[in-house]
Amino acid sequence: MSIRLPAPLAHLANAPHGRYMLACRVHFAHRGTEWRDRVEANRAVAYRIHRDVQRGRWYITASWQIPPAPTIPMSAALAHGVIAVDTNADHLAAWRLDVHGNPIGNPRHFPYDLSGNADHRDAQVRHALTRLLHWAQNCGVKAIAIEDLDFQAEKTREKHGRRKRFRQLISGMPTGKLRARLTAMAEATGIAIIAADPAYTSKWGAQHWQAPLTSKKRMTTRHDAAAVAIGRRALGHPIRRRTAPPPAHRSDEQGHRTAQARAGARGREGPRPRIPGPRTRSALPGYGENAGDQNAQHRSERSTEHLQLMLSP
Repeated sequence: MSIRLPAPLAHLANAPHGRYMLACRVHFAHRGTEWRDRVEANRAVAYRIHRDVQRGRWYITASWQIPPAPTIPMSAALAHGVIAVDTNADHLAAWRLDVHGNPIGNPRHFPYDLSGNADHRDAQVRHALTRLLHWAQNCGVKAIAIEDLDFQAEKTREKHGRRKRFRQLISGMPTGKLRARLTAMAEATGIAIIAADPAYTSKWGAQHWQAPLTSKKRMTTRHDAAAVAIGRRALGHPIRRRTAPPPAHRSDEQGHRTAQARAGARGREGPRPRIPGPRTRSALPGYGENAGDQNAQHRSERSTEHLQLMLSP
């Protein structure tokens, strides 16, 4: 790479026509493959070279413009299921769900350490999100569901009183940084990000999913159950599991279930459909709306029959 020097620096040129030829090797540790692809395809790349006087080092920064990613419909993004993520102060709890909202496999945890300076915290968050996106690519999932958390106005003392430890906990959760980083990194991999409503996901997830998903070989935490609740909400399914029928006659005599199948679902257990027709028992004599006419007709038929029996030899 050669640089055309300005007039005040023309005496530093080591190549013809007042240019300076870079003799050292440059390695881009971050997005080096993308830079190499653009250079090989002769696409535009802008460079900025500056010197840090205090450290005595030269730095070169390459930048290029990324076209906006096309927006895909929600049905296409959720066609292969979703990976739901529950954000915590020290790790990300993730679980893969199919299109019907059923958990697949085992949950995954992606820990990070938020102690230290800002660069260390940013590197920890980026490393955890990179492993999460690689897992999504290996599973073939095209969408990641995450809680739409924002603690900017929810960590004051007026909101939580003297709960100092809880206020420190929510202040340490990098919700804004996680959301910005995940959106930018997922756009490069072609994975859609779905923001789910975080209301009662931890409470209902622990109530309806923690115990059924716990076995002798798998210990399901409250955060794992919350991830299942987030994924089901992103898929459009209710968080609550389908409950058992009421005890009376195993029917809906005592009311509908808390989570009941739709009317057109196959194998739906519900009240029996009513046979179309009038509700009165007008087919029997003496009942229904025309009971008087039917009784008169019935008496006339019986009297005619009795008269015929009397006249017969």
